[in-house]
Amino acid sequence: MAKTDFPLIFERSKEGRTSYSLPELDVPKYDLDHELEHSYIRQTAPDLPEVSELDIMRHYTGLSRRNYGVDSGFYPLGSCTMKYNPKINEDVARIDGFSHIHPYQDPKSVQGALEMLYDLQTSLREITGMHEVSLQPAAGAQGEWTGLMMIRAFHEANGDYNRTKVIVPDSAHGTNPASATVAGFEAVTVKSNEQGLVDLEDLKRVVGEDTAALMLTNPNTLGLFETEILEMAEIVHDAGGKLYYDGANLNAIMGYTRPGDMGFDVVHLNLHKTFTGPHGGGGPGSGPVGVSKELEPYIPKPVLVKQEDLFVFDYDRPNSIGRVKPYYGNFGINLRAYTYIRTMGAEGLKKVSEYAVLNANYMMRKLEKEYVLPYQQHCKHEFVLSGKKQKKLGVRTLDIAKRLLDYGYHPPTIYFPLNVEEALMVEPTETESKETLDGFIDTMVAISEEVKNDPELVQEAPHETIVKRMDETTAARKPILRYRK
Repeated sequence: MAKTDFPLIFERSKEGRTSYSLPELDVPKYDLDHELEHSYIRQTAPDLPEVSELDIMRHYTGLSRRNYGVDSGFYPLGSCTMKYNPKINEDVARIDGFSHIHPYQDPKSVQGALEMLYDLQTSLREITGMHEVSLQPAAGAQGEWTGLMMIRAFHEANGDYNRTKVIVPDSAHGTNPASATVAGFEAVTVKSNEQGLVDLEDLKRVVGEDTAALMLTNPNTLGLFETEILEMAEIVHDAGGKLYYDGANLNAIMGYTRPGDMGFDVVHLNLHKTFTGPHGGGGPGSGPVGVSKELEPYIPKPVLVKQEDLFVFDYDRPNSIGRVKPYYGNFGINLRAYTYIRTMGAEGLKKVSEYAVLNANYMMRKLEKEYVLPYQQHCKHEFVLSGKKQKKLGVRTLDIAKRLLDYGYHPPTIYFPLNVEEALMVEPTETESKETLDGFIDTMVAISEEVKNDPELVQEAPHETIVKRMDETTAARKPILRYRK
């Protein structure tokens, strides 16, 4: 096998080398063959690399240096809020009284942890304007599904079994129609108007007696605030449907408005985004749901409540949709979010929204001359550019994203939303300095100049990364699985 600039862990392996030392076995060996079926017993030892502890440390430290992350550089991934995670959150999460408890402990022995979760629920109720909150769902998509299942339970409890459709804007997050389908509904698309907002006339056309809910993100995926949200709520409610709020973009409105005040019946939040839990690498996440008083009976059980001086789990919820996750959510992420909220305070969270919106608009106006800006109104926390101008010169948005890697930046989201040609979505977040924003702006302008003067340079990017451009489509559809004998 050919050696690479950075050897694989198996290439570092040398037979007989080890990174651990165990004491001699002082208990009898136990033969599992007579206890388990033969098919469950390995016939050969696992093919694991044999390396020293020093080699392991150098291997993974080297990998980390080649990776992109919020701690190592600007990460403007639109709609994902990849922002800095304050380290005080990590310190609190590692306090023994939190990190060493077990979910099966008697509630009386973990009252401090339960009080923290209860206070977090109280804070999220205030932030969202909802009547009750459950911390159970493990991530945003599960929070979506949980909210829709409560809406379904509400309609069925009222004998309204014909409400089988969920309305989803054409610019929605992809999880919205997927969650509706998994919850047993049919997803129906409502179009956007020329301003990138929900078209009220089209909404009136698709809403009806079969409407279970409208799923909406506000501000929407284009980073635009739905100015006619109260009219939308009236249209859906008059038809007997419910309003569901995708809270992925809550970091644009905290302290200024609340989903509950807009007329939403169900809200899910991404604590691992807006409230600074570590995000990426597959998780962990946290997707609490908030509900109106009308939907409270259907909230997942158990429900964390306070009875006199004790915090306990209430299982006596006959109309509940049931448990949606083992235990009570991802405790560590909930704890980090609680720390962030307490550290920031009400005014601090309001500043989060202010700076997120300020940073996004600053960058958008600085880049609108070099790239096409499909929607001219002020944005909220993120904005979408179009690379149509560069495409005419033979350079795609994908090429621009690859070229950004040469400048040390993780690329923003591309080709989404689908209703913008050659879309490039940027979310700077509130945590970045003006110097960082200016550096990214200068780089985007420089790439635009490269497109004009040397398009092949951009078309063949990246040039400075460990691995050059890959055939991503083939890699996804025909992965190469390497087995060692």
